[in-house]
Amino acid sequence: MEDRILTSEKLAEDKLETNIRPEELEEYIGQKEVKENLEIFIKAAKMREEPLDHVLLYGPPGLGKTTLAYIIAHELGSNIKTTSGPSIEKSGDLAAVLSSLEPGDVLFIDEIHRIPRFIEEILYSAMEDFTLDIIVGSDSSSRNIRIDLPPFTLVGATTRAGDLTGPLRDRFGIINKLNYYSVDELKQIAKRTGHVLGVEIEEDAALELARRSRGTPRIVNRLFKRVRDYALVMGNGTMDLEITKLALDKLKVDGLGLDETDYHLLKSIIEKFNGGPVGIEAIASSIGEEQTTIEDVYEPYLLQTGLLKRTARGRMVTKKAYEHLGLPYLEKETK
Repeated sequence: MEDRILTSEKLAEDKLETNIRPEELEEYIGQKEVKENLEIFIKAAKMREEPLDHVLLYGPPGLGKTTLAYIIAHELGSNIKTTSGPSIEKSGDLAAVLSSLEPGDVLFIDEIHRIPRFIEEILYSAMEDFTLDIIVGSDSSSRNIRIDLPPFTLVGATTRAGDLTGPLRDRFGIINKLNYYSVDELKQIAKRTGHVLGVEIEEDAALELARRSRGTPRIVNRLFKRVRDYALVMGNGTMDLEITKLALDKLKVDGLGLDETDYHLLKSIIEKFNGGPVGIEAIASSIGEEQTTIEDVYEPYLLQTGLLKRTARGRMVTKKAYEHLGLPYLEKETK
């Protein structure tokens, strides 16, 4: 079975990140305000000997939502069980997840916005009253069963907070938005990854890596591993500036962190739609990418860096993007 309904074990790709994933808030780099608030809330919950309020973490992919969920469990001294919205397809799936929890456990649901609406309604009483009301049987033989649950903390993560219903969002006592990281924070992450993996990375190489990582820890760590390969095969194992630039250029990651898909997206809007405005559906069709992938993965960073903008009529490429791509820019008349 490809999807996990629930597991406390880590998949192979999870294990790959285990060594470089911080376990404590003190080790976690970036998201200063989120960290400070969580530290207070966790300490207060432990002092009261109560479960931590349910936590919602949202923001673009790769910013550390899953890592924070594991850190919350570690700081509480609790076990963590993980699942994802798409894995919970029927009420029995949710019942299996919730009935497996022990008192004080942390339940992490990734992509929580993808839980079906009828399942979401069952989740309400579990979050509020630690009870589970499910209907078994069908038609005249159906009956309602109430199951008492142990106190637990739900940590939900989503890249699409706007897709959450109001009633579900309101049941989270702690809501945190994760923002893109600064170049300095990403440089610290690159150096920490080098220390953990026993790979020497020079200061200017770490800075270069940080600049090309789209403000995202997951990307800086992914690029770190690929540059490490180049340093091992084509150098002496040390990640210096020269080998870092060579590797990133070979990977077609430019100075702003844009890759081939970003270029394809921006050039498609310019060449096929005269720079915009154009709807997201037309963009997705023109470059052969899923609309949700563009909205969740590529568009947020392009908007953040000012290469793309949203208008009432659709997406438009900015003057800065034309300059970055080395294309002539013609000022459009505004009506």
